[in-house]
This record gives sequence, C-alpha cells and structure tokens, in this order.
Amino acid sequence: MATGRITKALSGFYYVESKEGETYQCKGRGVFRKRNITPLVGDMVTFDISGQHEGYIVEIHPRENELVRPPIANITQAIIVCSAMKPAFNTTLLDRFLVLVESKDIQPVIFLTKMDIAGQEEANLVSYQRDYENIGYQVEMLSVENIETLSVVESYFKDNITVIAGQSGVGKSSLLNAIEPSLLLKTGEISDSLGRGKHTTRHVELIPLYGGLVADTPGFSSLDFQDISLEELADCFPEIRERRQGCKFRGCMHHKEPKCAVKAAVEEGEIPSYRYDHYLRFFEEIQTRKPRY
Repeated sequence: MATGRITKALSGFYYVESKEGETYQCKGRGVFRKRNITPLVGDMVTFDISGQHEGYIVEIHPRENELVRPPIANITQAIIVCSAMKPAFNTTLLDRFLVLVESKDIQPVIFLTKMDIAGQEEANLVSYQRDYENIGYQVEMLSVENIETLSVVESYFKDNITVIAGQSGVGKSSLLNAIEPSLLLKTGEISDSLGRGKHTTRHVELIPLYGGLVADTPGFSSLDFQDISLEELADCFPEIRERRQGCKFRGCMHHKEPKCAVKAAVEEGEIPSYRYDHYLRFFEEIQTRKPRY
C-alpha cells in the first residue's frame, strides 16, 4: 500500500502523486460507489499499486474541507481575484466570495488585478484596500504588465493548496500565466457586450507552483448560500465575529436587536457601512431562500 494525493480527475481515472513524487493512474474501488463516496482532487488517499504507474484507491483520508463546484478537497487558501476595470470592481461580489470562503474555513487572499487601467478609480480602490486590510484580509494590487508587482505573489503559494476564485473575465488564468508562463493555461476573451468572460477550464487539476499546488479550475462557480445558516453567517464576517461578545443579547443576529455592538460599530465608522449592508442583504437572502430537497 502507498499514500498520496489526487492531483487530477479525468474520465473516471484519478491521478495520484505518491510521497515519493511518482504519479499513478488509479481507479476507485467499487465500495466507494456503494457508499456514495466520490474521491476528489486534493484528497489524501491510500492506494494499492497494481502495475507500472497504475493502481486502485482503497481508502480516502478524512478531509479538512471540500467544495462541490469545483469538486476539490483539502484547500488551505483561496485567492479571490477581482479586477479594477472590465469588469468593474464590485464589493458585493467580493463579499459573496469572502463569505463562501470563510464558511469553508479556508484562508482568503484578495488579488486586485488590472491596476494598469484603473485610471481615476485608483484612489477609490486604495480606500477599499485599506478597509479590507483593516478587517484582517491580505490585499495585493497587481498588474500582469508589471513584473515587479507580480513577484510579491509568489510567496502566497508555498506550502498551500490554492484555489483561484473570481468573476469570469477578471484575469485569473492571465494572472497565473504571467507569474508562471510554462503553465500555458487557456485564457478567454472578454465579451464587450456582456462585460464578462468565457469559461475556459473543463476539469480539475492541481498544478505545482512555487512550492505549492494550485487548482487550474475557477473556484466557487456557484455563489449561492445554500449551505450557510443564519446563525453561521455572522461568523463569515470577521469584523462582526470579533464584536459579537459585546452585544447585550446572547444569540444577537445584529439585525433588529437593541444594544447591538455590531450596529454600534457601524455607526461609529469602525465597520464599513457597505459591509454591514451586505451582511443584511445576505441575511435576507438566506432567510427567504426556498428549501432544497
């Protein structure tokens, strides 16, 4: 028996990289189908070698976390890519990504791309950068045209399993290609009429990059909050989470309750009003969602 990590899933085969650095093309045992268990890219597994670089997966080790779309497990970091322009920077969309990442106990990092075309919006973007850094997020402002700005991102990948998330057209594949040209990931052109890009990745694969692994498939292709409860939502906002003990009522939802420390922080300018507005919007969305059967 050997152990390793699934780095690619394609056409019913799982490509497992052993601790010795060898890759084996494996099938899953039938017992997984009977138990309705599907091996995922990122899984640590035990496998039985049956031939030269071939084998069968016999055990899936416990997962730290997993995503459904894309199907990937044990992610340690999500780089959320936003663009300054084309498409324009959108705090609501960014916060949706952040909430989803926080709900999975994954460390988020924010990359703001296309700063070379930001123009008059740069001052506003710097203000947003300050807001998110005050919350505790790491924010990098980048341009694929400027190699010096790209060099700072290399350290983020070391010892991490990273998924890249973000709206179509913000430059996820272009960013990876710029920092590591040998990846040669397919990039899609922006549709001027729609203001969004075209999806170009089709299967999940972990690619070695700067001492870590990065998924070449965009993360969080679905942005609904179907798996997040009202009680969990506040914990997905770090600035709300750290103030909840100051609320008068235990179980305060920071919505209509009196003497709420979170609402007081908003009034005093300690929490950006747009972040609290997004919390209320997401709160209502979860509260009114239809049950999924």
